[in-house]
Amino acid sequence: MPKILVVGGNGFLGSHLVDALARNEGTSIRAFDMFGSGTHWNATGVEAFDGNFLNHDDVSRAVTGVDIVVHMLSTTDPATAENDPTLDVRTNIQGSIDLFQACVDAGVKHVYFASSGGTIYGDQDKVSYHEGDPTLPVSPYGIGKLTIENYMRFFARKFALKSTSLRISNPYGTRQNPHKRQGIIPIFLRHVLGGEALTVMGDGSMFRDYIYVGDFASIVSTMIERGATRSIYNIGSGRGTSVNDIVASIRRVTGTDPEIQYVPTPSTYVHGSVLNTERVNREFGPFEMTTLDQGIAKTWQEIQAHGY
Repeated sequence: MPKILVVGGNGFLGSHLVDALARNEGTSIRAFDMFGSGTHWNATGVEAFDGNFLNHDDVSRAVTGVDIVVHMLSTTDPATAENDPTLDVRTNIQGSIDLFQACVDAGVKHVYFASSGGTIYGDQDKVSYHEGDPTLPVSPYGIGKLTIENYMRFFARKFALKSTSLRISNPYGTRQNPHKRQGIIPIFLRHVLGGEALTVMGDGSMFRDYIYVGDFASIVSTMIERGATRSIYNIGSGRGTSVNDIVASIRRVTGTDPEIQYVPTPSTYVHGSVLNTERVNREFGPFEMTTLDQGIAKTWQEIQAHGY
């Protein structure tokens, strides 16, 4: 029976992954995070390991006795990394290197890392991005994710630490904090609930590959259960959705007509990014995907219930 450690297991992505992994019979799960506000997953029988990602002793104890480590934790988001790139280096990159070394020392068999398919390829004016395409990130957040991928490749080469990068598109959905600066869909829904205007960059044509968090968790748990054989997989919907599309969906779902305020687009923002997901679908799929309206409806229901 494999023992799986989810680093960042109480976060937005991590808690959903914990729930999905718990549905795989015979899986033992340990979730590593700081649990000041309680646990956010619904599964039972999960070991909650309270610790600090930046504390070497905590990380070393957390990886002891596990077979698979899934690194879902990020200490920054695109906005905080942009404002202070050195913070990303000191925390995300340094912390990830320490985690990989602890995995080597503990004899971990396989490490999965939540990279960023939405930022790592940069803006190459392509219809969609395949795993073999060049990586040309233009933001500190994307640069940091690529740097961690490269260090993971180093550990694989030097120490034979089997590793897989999950280049995730733009996940959204329940349990995503609408008060943070990352996550346009919950942020917009919070503004709708409060009767506030929605801030749209440029003319609203900027597009991304949005994936509902439950779909993400289902895909990754299936990969872990069956065992990924490649070092890189794109994880997304494979479809482009513009900000204007999101606004239109929010209007349909909520029955409101929010005011739109247009602002200039920062120079380090990629205009468009869609992931080619043929590899993961061919090897592990096909997967049934949540539509944009369905995903926004689930997220809207939670935001209304919590009264954000």
